[in-house]
Amino acid sequence: MSKIIASAAIRGAYKIVEQAEEKWKQAMDKWGANEPVGFPNTAYYLPVIYGILGEKVEKVGDMERILKRCRTLLPPPVREEHPLPYLAPALDAGMATFFAEEIIEAIRYLEQPDFYLTGEDITDNNIWLGAADDIILRKRGIEFVDGTAPGFAAVLGAAPTNEIAVKIAQELQQKSIYVFMAAEYNGKRFSEQLVEAGVQIGWPTRLVSFGPDISATVFAAGFAIRAGFTFGGIEAGDYRKHLIYNKDRIFAFAMPLGYVTDEWYANAAGAINFGFPIIADTPIPEVLPTGITTYEHVISNVPHDEIVAKAIETRGLKVAVSEVPIPVAFGPAFEGERVRGEDIYLETGGGRTPMVEWVTSKRMEDVEDGKIDVIGPELTDVEAGSQLPLAIVVEVAGRNMQEDYEPILERQIHHLVNYAQGAMHIGQRDIAWLRVSKQAVEKGFKLSDIGTLLHAKLHQDFGRIFDKLQVKLYTEEDKVKEVVEKAKKVYAIRDARIEGMTDETTDLYYSCTLCQSFAPSHVCVISPERTGLCGSYNWMDCKAAFEINPTGPNQPVDKGETIDAKLGQWKGVNEFVTKASRGKIDHYNFYSIINDPMTTCGCCECIAAVLPLCNGIMSVNREYSGDTPCGMKFTTLAGTIGGGISTPGFVGHGKYNTTQKKFAIGDGGLLRMVWMPKSLKEEIGERLKTRAAEMGVPDLLDKIADETVGTSEEEIMPFLEEKGHPALTMDSLLG
Repeated sequence: MSKIIASAAIRGAYKIVEQAEEKWKQAMDKWGANEPVGFPNTAYYLPVIYGILGEKVEKVGDMERILKRCRTLLPPPVREEHPLPYLAPALDAGMATFFAEEIIEAIRYLEQPDFYLTGEDITDNNIWLGAADDIILRKRGIEFVDGTAPGFAAVLGAAPTNEIAVKIAQELQQKSIYVFMAAEYNGKRFSEQLVEAGVQIGWPTRLVSFGPDISATVFAAGFAIRAGFTFGGIEAGDYRKHLIYNKDRIFAFAMPLGYVTDEWYANAAGAINFGFPIIADTPIPEVLPTGITTYEHVISNVPHDEIVAKAIETRGLKVAVSEVPIPVAFGPAFEGERVRGEDIYLETGGGRTPMVEWVTSKRMEDVEDGKIDVIGPELTDVEAGSQLPLAIVVEVAGRNMQEDYEPILERQIHHLVNYAQGAMHIGQRDIAWLRVSKQAVEKGFKLSDIGTLLHAKLHQDFGRIFDKLQVKLYTEEDKVKEVVEKAKKVYAIRDARIEGMTDETTDLYYSCTLCQSFAPSHVCVISPERTGLCGSYNWMDCKAAFEINPTGPNQPVDKGETIDAKLGQWKGVNEFVTKASRGKIDHYNFYSIINDPMTTCGCCECIAAVLPLCNGIMSVNREYSGDTPCGMKFTTLAGTIGGGISTPGFVGHGKYNTTQKKFAIGDGGLLRMVWMPKSLKEEIGERLKTRAAEMGVPDLLDKIADETVGTSEEEIMPFLEEKGHPALTMDSLLG
């Protein structure tokens, strides 16, 4: 390793450790050793320290032993003549840097509780997002699992101009790479440059402004470590597995922009420990031999128009980017973009006007591939701030096309339209809502471009199941209403067809192993009456996915001989699970929370848990960050069971699955549900009422407690008794 880099990294580590020691002494003087510390709503304490050392930092006093450990890791400064290799001491200095920075940032949370925002979005007065909470980690984690986010770039400093910053950021966005930003150069920060240029930043656009100082870089390292905890099931203190997991599975790199200080070098050394290479725009010494990273460790003096491509090459990322012939940028990174107020050029749907989306099959001779028709006013025919009705009708034809595939293609409209920069899409079917920004229209975006992008992307992703596709966009109200009536009839038929399927009458289930990239022992098997625990896949989706990609993660599973009809266990499923988990799991039950439940990964929408005192169960969704009656928040629950293991008494599941007929039926089913967050009750309320009525308790929803009643079993018991909840008179849940 370069002597210059090693010397600078070690000097920087000393400076950062000394800063942490000084901050700690001040905290001890002000608050004392017993003052609680941590990053808000995270399950893994200070995650880098916890993951690498296995040490829980819960109070100010706990930091002392970590700082002493930092001192033992700090090597002596590199001498003019040094006979030993430089790499190992510099890597130790880098790890000490991350430990010290977590202490610095934890104390900042204590000193300035409002310095960092909570949630995913910035505000007009604050752009610093701080440590991602576990809700964000799990929500975003699925994107790393399914490949829609191939990796992240940790950007330090600032580009020479705002224009260059925007170009680099958008190139990373178009390749679906997250951008984690920290530190300043020449009084400027990359995140501030983007805001000044009118670029929307925040988690929804994958441009994440962690913090203003170099110490905020540790939030990126912490995000990576927590991915190993959450999705890889790696234990605290197993530093070797954590570092190898990050090298092999978290495809990240550091991109310093501007003069590299000693403190930056120290953070770079920390990143190399994780297998993350450094790609710089300044002429710093290079470290070209491979070893800790997949390819080169440090590449320097890269021109700004080549730096993203070089970073991707050096990290070994596999990025699938298709060129979509529309006048605005296109990619998943723009899915979270907002279009508001004065930015709106056109609005359709959302209760303002009728809007509907419908995919329908046609005969081959009735479809002209690539034909895009706008029937009614185009964007060029209306003024800024206008509202129009809109019907998006996608007509497909093909020898392999089936009616069952129509809703699969229809579901893609939401994502694909959102991928266009300057388009904001919400909802689906006849409750869709679209906004187009003035900036998009200035670049030449038209409604016909919606048809163009749907044609290009649906062909690319689903071309195996159809041969031709054309799109009609209606903007005249009478024609839109006509389409709405036709589509509603088809929606009703589809729903009835899916609802009518049962596990008993279906011999073929489907696997989903998408999450194995993060949770190697997790195998999700999806049946008609048990949707995927991530909420994204049902049996129809998996069937279509297998047709599209026969070698993909959704494989047919012959359920075979029934072992236990009540609990939901089959010989064929067990054999598949054993093979797919490489022998880690040899069986599980579909319909039970208590008896060998299905494995859970970190992507689950909800987690159900047994409440023994109430003789029932609770369910909590990942958006809810409060306490629950089982004594654990969602983040703690997911951290405990989310690594691909079967945990009796707990199971991950989808929101939709809660109201399916087989939900926990081996334990008594939905009638056991005694608590769930108010927001979840509201979201699935109508479906829950329908299912409860089928079970003979039509007012069950009113009998289920939520956080307004209490967040402990003792608090909710009087409510359950007053309401006469059926769980209280059912057989003992624990036998």
